Amino acid sequence: MSEVQERKPGVYLCKGCGIGEGVSVDELEQLSTGDLKIPTCRQHDTLCSDEGVEVIKKDIADGTINQAIIGACSHRVMSDRFSFNGTQVIRANLREQVVWSHPAGEEDTQMLAADHVRMGVAQAAKTTPPEPSIEGEYTRTILVVGGGIAGLSAAKEAAATGHEVVLAERSDKLGGWAAKWSKRMPHRPPYRDPQDNDIQALIAEVEGLGAITVMTNTIVTETSGSPGKFAVTLSQGGTASNHQIGAIVVATGWRPYDPKNLGHLGYGASPDVVTGIELEEKLAAGPIGKKAVAFIQCAGSRDPDHLPYCSSVCCGVSIKQALQIVESDPDAMAYIIYDELRTPGTAEEFYRQAQEAGVIFMKGKVKGVGSDLTVTYHDELLGEEIPMAGLDMVVLATGMVPNSTNPEIEASEKGVEQLIDDINPLSPINIASESEGEDALEEEKKETAAEEAEEDTAIEAPLPGGPILNLQYRQGPHLPVLADGFADSHYICFPYETRRTGIYTCGPVRRPMDMAETAEDATGAVLKAIQSLENAKTGTSVHPRVGDLSFPKFGLDICTKCRRCTVECPFGAIDEDENDFPILNASRCRRCGTCMGACPVRTISFDNYSSEMVGDMIGACEIPDEFSGKPRILVLACENDAYPALDMAGINRHEYSPFMRIIPVRCLGSVTMLWISTALEKGYDGVMLMGCKSGDDYQCHFIKGSGIAQERMAKVGETLKSMMLEEERVVVEEVSIADSGRVGELLTGFSDKIIEMGFNPFKGF
Repeated sequence: MSEVQERKPGVYLCKGCGIGEGVSVDELEQLSTGDLKIPTCRQHDTLCSDEGVEVIKKDIADGTINQAIIGACSHRVMSDRFSFNGTQVIRANLREQVVWSHPAGEEDTQMLAADHVRMGVAQAAKTTPPEPSIEGEYTRTILVVGGGIAGLSAAKEAAATGHEVVLAERSDKLGGWAAKWSKRMPHRPPYRDPQDNDIQALIAEVEGLGAITVMTNTIVTETSGSPGKFAVTLSQGGTASNHQIGAIVVATGWRPYDPKNLGHLGYGASPDVVTGIELEEKLAAGPIGKKAVAFIQCAGSRDPDHLPYCSSVCCGVSIKQALQIVESDPDAMAYIIYDELRTPGTAEEFYRQAQEAGVIFMKGKVKGVGSDLTVTYHDELLGEEIPMAGLDMVVLATGMVPNSTNPEIEASEKGVEQLIDDINPLSPINIASESEGEDALEEEKKETAAEEAEEDTAIEAPLPGGPILNLQYRQGPHLPVLADGFADSHYICFPYETRRTGIYTCGPVRRPMDMAETAEDATGAVLKAIQSLENAKTGTSVHPRVGDLSFPKFGLDICTKCRRCTVECPFGAIDEDENDFPILNASRCRRCGTCMGACPVRTISFDNYSSEMVGDMIGACEIPDEFSGKPRILVLACENDAYPALDMAGINRHEYSPFMRIIPVRCLGSVTMLWISTALEKGYDGVMLMGCKSGDDYQCHFIKGSGIAQERMAKVGETLKSMMLEEERVVVEEVSIADSGRVGELLTGFSDKIIEMGFNPFKGF
């Protein structure tokens, strides 16, 4: 349905799953055809049945409706049943969030159901089916950056699916670190002995595939565009070439932690104190001729002064090297000193084999290594400090540092511990309404300019090396990374994704892993890259709103060029033209709506999600007067974690306050402060924003929704004070999808607090 088509909404009410017993469906029909003036309203005992679906299909076919407002179960279920060839469907959640979470037959439950229908009708009145953004031809070629086992595996898998591949490796040969090992950790049954390294066979296979263009001595000097239409410039030995690329897999691998920082463990004091990498090269050349070798685990790892994380594979690598030593020389002794030994899954068999082969494991913390190779450690079992003399080699098991930057391109001398986790400052938004005039907008521009000055400083040299892809994005040339240098992503749900759509990481640049895990990881990243190509071709979004056709539209006629949308977009989807107006790269966009929430003049909207639409949904609910004893509380719930948790609370029959009016939002980052002021002015007694977990271990599918909302709340507090309202009337709660057992308590607790606080004095005005 386009804007010029007449809207023909119809309301369809299901009586199944306890809805008919919990509320009066007849009253909901009377509301729909009466006050809401919906000409078509039908009831059915089981709307999702073939017979029920046919009722809706018939009305669509004969032109009776072109919008179906379905009062039944949550929009998170039965979406396939209620899909009608492009006809717009609005869902009113009468099951999980009404009859399954509130007492049957009570007045408050009926009022809640009525408001759900009202909100559904209001939503339908201000939404239109989105049209996809598809621009010209899209290429299917995949660029793989890095020629180690991750890059080789990714290139091979991509070629196997029929895609052309460009494989760019910065060194003069393929294989990476893996090409230097004589043996590898076991990856086939019985998982007990070091196995031959077959990397050369993989290299030969990749070089023999016609679909793969291998370019060694090559770096990426520039990347622009978006998924399906990346324009990439590669430099091979100083000669530039341009390539049209559909998606990018970053497989740049790792480098060992710098052992020069480990002087306290004897590195540099003796040539016989070596790293695991240096020992690997010696083993590849043949027997090392040492009779007593001690391995020190976690050398610089799990240490806040060095690498704070565990590299996970170091224990297995030391076991492999120790076995190689004792198997090559029956008189040799190998000792592994560990604080925590980590051999998960089948690696436990490898550990047992080492024990049976005579490798000695000692649990303790190393205090230091002397110039005579005496290792002093505190033995955890004996409870005392022990000097270990008579060694002729000490091996430091150093950790893995991700190659999230190109160390060969000089950019900064800052260390890995100074990697930034976000180039976008979280900026509080000015919630002033349009009526406050140009002064408010000028203040917005001043704040944004100050933040941009800070941002530009951060972009200039935040990382210890040049950018891998040199992105020509408004938000800078680097892929955003976490504090330890690994690519930023929603680690739980979307581990391969970066914050740059169409660009995926795999292998140790994503997290520490061994060769077998790396090859498997590459397959996953390639599948996601192919998926992004297909999404770009059809104009649909990638995760988490997979298949969404909508995208933000900008009313440039009233745009103030404050640039908040370009700064706050979590995915770098918006650039700026020569006049500082925003330019959307639609296939980069993940449809979170953060730009909409950031805009101070509300000039950004989606066809099916807008400031006006949600505002009308808020206004559609009936607000009882202050004498009724029935408060009304608005809940803006993130659709990714909070809303599912609320649904699951209903599924588990957890009851909570009937005074809440829940509206799903794409992300708390999309929440405009106008919605809060609208609710309070209309007479809502409180507002709860319910979003995902924030912080270092964030769970927000759109990166920083809850964090942005918390920042914006600082402005809300000022506004509430000016309205003579308590700041406590507006709260932000962070929940995970697993919090269904406590969301009801949160809602009821907030409702009780509002009742104790007293009703909104604006109620009735």
